[in-house]
Amino acid sequence: MTDPADNRLQARNDLAWAISVGGIGVVLFAALLAFTWQFAATLFLIFSGVLLGVALNAMSNLLGRVVRLPHALRLTVVCLLVAGMLSGIVFLGGTTIAQQTTALSNTLKSQLVSVKGFLERNGIDTSFFDFGSLSSPSDDAAPAPNATPHSLPSAGTIAASGGAIFSQSLKLILGTASAVGNFFIVLFLGIAFATQPGVYRDGLLFMAPAKHRARATVIVDRIGETLDRWLIAQIITMVAVFLVTWIGLSIIGIQSSFILGIQAGLLAFIPTVGAILGGLIVVLASLASGWVAALSAFILFLGVHALESYVLTPIIQRQALDIPPATLFAFQILLGVVFGIWGLALALPLMAIAKVMIDHFKAEDATAAITTA
Repeated sequence: MTDPADNRLQARNDLAWAISVGGIGVVLFAALLAFTWQFAATLFLIFSGVLLGVALNAMSNLLGRVVRLPHALRLTVVCLLVAGMLSGIVFLGGTTIAQQTTALSNTLKSQLVSVKGFLERNGIDTSFFDFGSLSSPSDDAAPAPNATPHSLPSAGTIAASGGAIFSQSLKLILGTASAVGNFFIVLFLGIAFATQPGVYRDGLLFMAPAKHRARATVIVDRIGETLDRWLIAQIITMVAVFLVTWIGLSIIGIQSSFILGIQAGLLAFIPTVGAILGGLIVVLASLASGWVAALSAFILFLGVHALESYVLTPIIQRQALDIPPATLFAFQILLGVVFGIWGLALALPLMAIAKVMIDHFKAEDATAAITTA
């Protein structure tokens, strides 16, 4: 017969153990959140490299269905094809891209100035918007009230101007170096992951406890398959959006149609939010050609959006992802507010990973419920 005192002691020990384990779990979870918050940019950069590796591996596997070649040779062919395509675009359209980028920047700035003036003339306060850096050319050319014509600037003015120019130049150089460095980091990680995907998969599974390794294997494989299908479908969608936007704007007669098509294709990687931003940029840039051109561009944007949402996505991505739009949009807004452009751009693949894990555990719970019944 068990002594009640022993039972009470065992119960207290179990409670103390549960509290200790729960406290350690809370501390570790808080430390993980703090680490993620502190190094979010680095983690998103690594995740971008992983996505690039998955995309290269998916295209290599797709090529393997056509030709029987070793994985390394297929990956080399895919990398050469992608590099050749990008080099051809830069070589054949580099000058056009540079000219159209400059023209688009000037057009957008002038249109934003016009929008600011229109709002202010109608009694709308624009101080809540980021219009501080925008000014019309006439405002930039207006002399200071106390300036003397043909007067030489003082030494202090020259020193201040030189310091401002040096500061802006340094920011531009550092920003360019950072962007180029991030590009090569993502490129290196992507190629490294795609070269030996099995090695990194086995290493990831080795980190899981032995008793949960079979479950982890199923989850990791399903995540890889889901990301493979989604990335291939996304690449096809982005190319289609680019071509339709470019050709449509060229027919309408909009300047900078090529660069506008490129930005529309790139923004198609971000569902919902990317389409809205791309359409806003297209319509805003088309205002310089008149209201008829702007209306035509808006109709084209609606057609491209309908093509993407109701034709390409249901047909190409019906087996890749099935996430409710409201859930995805809310997750995008959350990650965009917390982590900025990185969170906004990578919200969908992160949501896809979470959905695969949730579906797996739901299926396990359903199987267990059927077994017990």
